[in-house]
Amino acid sequence: MNELELNPRQQQLMAQVRKDGFATVEALASRFEVTPQTIRRDLGTLCDAGLLRRYHGGVSLPSSVENVAYATRQALQQDEKRRIATMVAEHIPDDASLFINLGTTNEEVARALMNHSGLRVITNNLNVAIMLSDNPSFEVIVAGGIVRGRDHGVTGQPAIDLVSQFKVDFGVIGISGIEPDGTLLDFDLQEVRVAQAIIEHSRQVYLAADQSKLGRNALVRLGHVSSVGAWFTDRAPPPEIAAVVAEAGVQLHVADARGH
Repeated sequence: MNELELNPRQQQLMAQVRKDGFATVEALASRFEVTPQTIRRDLGTLCDAGLLRRYHGGVSLPSSVENVAYATRQALQQDEKRRIATMVAEHIPDDASLFINLGTTNEEVARALMNHSGLRVITNNLNVAIMLSDNPSFEVIVAGGIVRGRDHGVTGQPAIDLVSQFKVDFGVIGISGIEPDGTLLDFDLQEVRVAQAIIEHSRQVYLAADQSKLGRNALVRLGHVSSVGAWFTDRAPPPEIAAVVAEAGVQLHVADARGH
């Protein structure tokens, strides 16, 4: 499979397991009207990518305490992340100040900002800092703290202290999971604390998160979707969460495959 792009049935399989928490091979084969062998092949692909966990006779969602490997996350949902990133970049003017935190979607946002000019960026993502520093018109400030080898994210109290010294125009954050009630979840408490500081010290907060994050388990509560000003995603969310977003007054921007 090219760059772990999931076919429509595999995407529906993921959605079904997110909804139920666990599913058997037989139930999925019946649900999708294919043979158990076909389902096993699909599940094998999803489990090998770390998106599902194997159990005897079926699968469940992966651990709520450990994220999917960084290299896998880089390859997943690439087109969706690029569309989201392009739309986020369109909402950030030249000569703006902004925070960008951790996550593969935010790295696509940084890439989409490379043709801007005069940006002042504070980030705890070394991948973002290296990328943006190639634009000579940008000023890039890197948070200090503990560097995570798996994704080059910087966390810890020094990163929080640096973020707290600024008040910027835009804070761009990612997330690992969104509950149906609008709760935002992530896996790392230290990462969440930096993200909370970014929310507090940004005039406008942009959440960049594709639909694969809906209903995904993660251990640490970051806050509620009402704490962001706008959510940029790749497909319109289900009615339940769309109602929560609307009630919270959050702007919803959908970068679907047609470019809208």
